[in-house]
Amino acid sequence: MAIKIYKRNNAGRRNMSVVKPEAVTDRAPEKSLLAPYKKRAGRSHGKISVRHQGGGHKRRFRVVDFRQEKLDIPGKIASIEKDPNRSALIALVNYVDGEKRYILATQKMRAGQMVVSGEESPIEDGNRLPLKNIPTGTIICNIELKIGKGGQIVRSAGTQATLMALDGPMAQVKLTSGEIRLVNKDCYATIGQVSNFEHSAVTIGKAGRARHMNKRPAVRGSAMNPVDHPHGGGEGRQPLGMHPKTPWGKPALGKKTRKKKNPSNKYIVRRRSSK
Repeated sequence: MAIKIYKRNNAGRRNMSVVKPEAVTDRAPEKSLLAPYKKRAGRSHGKISVRHQGGGHKRRFRVVDFRQEKLDIPGKIASIEKDPNRSALIALVNYVDGEKRYILATQKMRAGQMVVSGEESPIEDGNRLPLKNIPTGTIICNIELKIGKGGQIVRSAGTQATLMALDGPMAQVKLTSGEIRLVNKDCYATIGQVSNFEHSAVTIGKAGRARHMNKRPAVRGSAMNPVDHPHGGGEGRQPLGMHPKTPWGKPALGKKTRKKKNPSNKYIVRRRSSK
């Protein structure tokens, strides 16, 4: 995998970069696993509910199997593909019984590799096992939080978690943020790190490319009038003069929004480390 940085031949290309994953195969997506992807463009019933969203290139949704409940049935990786709806790469698996499915690709996954899910699966990159059968210290991803629901956490590009210990019916998992969390040891996880780890190093480079990605312009509150934003007004440039606020006067940038009685709090052994 490499990052291609374009020549500075004009303002739009200056510092612009793209990721060129080596494992991606040159083939069209599997038609049987595509679904329509309706644009909502940040609007609900015609009114903007999420600002700075709209436009963008037309996409088709890839049906990704996060559960991988075909236990003890091996499958061969037919291709590694880009998914416009997520940062990680996806892999097309041809199972021996003839079924095809998309799964989340790990960093070392390559076309032609065999993968399998099950309690007695080998401890190899791309295989999926319950936490109780994975050795401590193993790098894992696509982790279930509820038995049988499918992977819910550690799914974005380049993320990984570490299985720290098995403690009774629970397993201790250390997440990328530094948080240590308890997960039922019967929940499944995939061996390895999620693919496309260089995704966060990409520089978009120009506004037009952002518009292709469904992103619309964002105006600073300090550039507005007081009637439009709490940060607005004043002659020339001014400091905020207050704690940062949203356009509707609610606290922003640092305000804790997690509920104190969140039911998942009891499963957190150590909070994420501050950065």
